[in-house]
Amino acid sequence: MSVAGLRKAAHETVAGLPREFWWLWTSTLVNRLGAFVATFMALYLTLDRGYSASYAGLVASLHGLGGVVSSLGAGVMTDRLGRRPTMLIAQLSTAASVAVLGFMVHPVAIAGVAFVVGMASNASRPAVQAMMADIVRPEDRVRAFSLNYWAINLGFAVSSAGAGFIAEYSYLAGFMGEAALTLLCAVVVFLKVPESRPEAVPRAAGAPAPDDVKLSTVLRDGRYMGVVGLSFLVALIFQQGYVGLPVAMGTDGLSSSDFGTAIAVNGVLIVVLQIPVTRFIQHRDPRRLLILSSLVAGYGFGLTAFAGSVGVYALTVCVWTLAEIVNAPTQTGIVVQLSPAHGRGRYQGMYTMSWSVAALVAPLMSGFVIDHYGAAWLWGTCAVLGTVAAFGYWLLMRNLSLPEPAVATSTPPPVATSTPPPVVTPMPPAVATPPAVTPELPPVTPELPAAEPAV
Repeated sequence: MSVAGLRKAAHETVAGLPREFWWLWTSTLVNRLGAFVATFMALYLTLDRGYSASYAGLVASLHGLGGVVSSLGAGVMTDRLGRRPTMLIAQLSTAASVAVLGFMVHPVAIAGVAFVVGMASNASRPAVQAMMADIVRPEDRVRAFSLNYWAINLGFAVSSAGAGFIAEYSYLAGFMGEAALTLLCAVVVFLKVPESRPEAVPRAAGAPAPDDVKLSTVLRDGRYMGVVGLSFLVALIFQQGYVGLPVAMGTDGLSSSDFGTAIAVNGVLIVVLQIPVTRFIQHRDPRRLLILSSLVAGYGFGLTAFAGSVGVYALTVCVWTLAEIVNAPTQTGIVVQLSPAHGRGRYQGMYTMSWSVAALVAPLMSGFVIDHYGAAWLWGTCAVLGTVAAFGYWLLMRNLSLPEPAVATSTPPPVATSTPPPVVTPMPPAVATPPAVTPELPPVTPELPAAEPAV
């Protein structure tokens, strides 16, 4: 592609998104640039503090459990307090708890504060996703989620590389660095990101108040909970890249640096391919994308059963990374479409929880299967899970009424004018009573974010 073509592609990728989105995107990037602790926590506990690997695993599990607990609570806060207050509370709490964790010495204190860090660091995710859905036009949402996901992985790639150098100098400097950058993230949100929560629906005098979306409402939403369950299966597959893969490579006689080389392919491909792949698939049917990405993820990990060298392991990473690039923003877009505007926080919290639970279950699953049956059975299980997820998406999505994919034109999206955009793009009024089963999706142009995490 020529330089002019690359410039045009970049312009079409970023044009038309509101200014508030870019400040939110900046806060995400800053937050992930400071994600040092998650990278070197195990090394810090085992090498610097002298604790056992079992204790390090316990602390990691408590950190993940904190994320599970906070997912639903943060979703409720997002709807009741607002997106912006929830993000500020989460980021300030994360900065404070990470700084405190750096000074903890007693094992019980370390474990307890790690649990708090997990709660605080995960609490902003439902608010961020809900705010993006609020301020970005429906036809641009998947593109926005993809750009946010790209920022998450770019920040994590940089922080992972920097964590090694910082750890050689001082582990405490890593804790303080993450606290400082998280605090900077809160400052960006406070100064530049406005509240976007949809206003309450006006009602006539004497009319009953519309029912608020409760967690029980989300649980009764059969189609949405089906998507949450399928996202758990897909997350369970992707988590094996960080819990099952290093163990399997170790049993093949490969070193930790070999694993680092193989898994680095994941981050590099996401940073390089996320935006062009998004442009390629954004006008295609999201139902087919979810089915295809689930199959590619499952069988991509299934191919790991035939790996025995660093090169082959890296090749399998390439396969399932392509599935991750397609699945993450597409699935987030479907989740937003199934979420009522006045209940996005709770709906996003439930979705976030599916990934947090997967992060807890995946180590237990990989350890049990590898210890009792061998690594080949783990990769076969991933292939089965991918097939089940693909079939589940087919069942859930076959009755959805979506328009035919729009054909991309050469005309780029309109660029924001010099007149500042409104602070908040108002969403449609909330319905009086959310139905037990989510209705068919409104006509949107399917297009293809962190994630969070990533988490």
